[in-house]
Amino acid sequence: MRNFTKAFGVAMASAGVALVATPAQAAGTQAGSTITNTVSVNYQVGGISQTAQSASNSITVDRKVNLTIASAASTTTVSPGQTSASTAFTVTNSSNDTIDIVLGVVNQSGGTAQHGGTDTIDVSNYKIYSDAALTTLITYLDEMAPDTTRTVYVSADVAISVTNGQIAGDILTGTAAAGGGTGSQGTVLTATSGANTAGVDTVFADGAGSSDAANDGKYSAKGDYTVSAPVLTVTKTSVLISDPVNGTTNPKAIPGAVMEYCIAVANAAGAATATSLTLSDPLPTTVTYSSGYGIFLNGTVTGATCNTDGTAGGTYTAGTTTVAGTLNNLTAGSTETLRFRTTIN
Repeated sequence: MRNFTKAFGVAMASAGVALVATPAQAAGTQAGSTITNTVSVNYQVGGISQTAQSASNSITVDRKVNLTIASAASTTTVSPGQTSASTAFTVTNSSNDTIDIVLGVVNQSGGTAQHGGTDTIDVSNYKIYSDAALTTLITYLDEMAPDTTRTVYVSADVAISVTNGQIAGDILTGTAAAGGGTGSQGTVLTATSGANTAGVDTVFADGAGSSDAANDGKYSAKGDYTVSAPVLTVTKTSVLISDPVNGTTNPKAIPGAVMEYCIAVANAAGAATATSLTLSDPLPTTVTYSSGYGIFLNGTVTGATCNTDGTAGGTYTAGTTTVAGTLNNLTAGSTETLRFRTTIN
């Protein structure tokens, strides 16, 4: 027995080691895998080869949790009053285990937005979908395998009161949960404390997101909506054309005088195009619409003065004494007019 022990000790110096393990992924060896490490010892006694001796060691691979979220490459352009405006996020599971990722979204509270500018407004009615068509509502990503990425779509409603250029930031957070089986959300994971156990321990290896810390089993990312709206200025001016005493020479605003109204609608530079521009102007009882002159639409201005141009059109409703008309779509930096005449009663 004493001789065997010595021979065993000498043979250990040339022992070979064999490793049996699951092939590595980018995310690492799958959690729950068993790594078995076996050593074989060959030796001789009196020049005669003996039966090799071996010993094995096995460990269970623990769960390394790592997830990331990234927003769309650019801001989502929205209009005042728009509903179900969506912005895309990609969610990646870089863990070495299949997990569920619980999703939640909130308004950003001020500060710099993801794609520049400052968050100054909120949106409402947040919903999360698994498809760009916004047909499948979700609250979590089910059974995400290691090294996989999925796209989710966050939708929200925009208030009618917002103005051009305002920005609404949002923050999407994903929280790691155990894979709970297809169609069933697993329990939110917690990091294993204390020494390594014989089972599958959980280690958080995630980085810090927009609103969460590193190594917390979560990741958050910002997205944003930018309002694109017309910036309209409406001006109504009047000019005396003639009166019963002076004619067209320095006319005065006396009963019987003819007065031309011009409504000018201007859209600021850099604003969105305004469409379906319908004007309605109820006349006071102190004037009478001049039907013989008519209504002219889509005229121009020079400086602050309306030009006597445009195309005949529009309507006058006698019952409500209302002049109305529809202007062309109004692009940024342009102005169009509606003109008509009345007589002072």
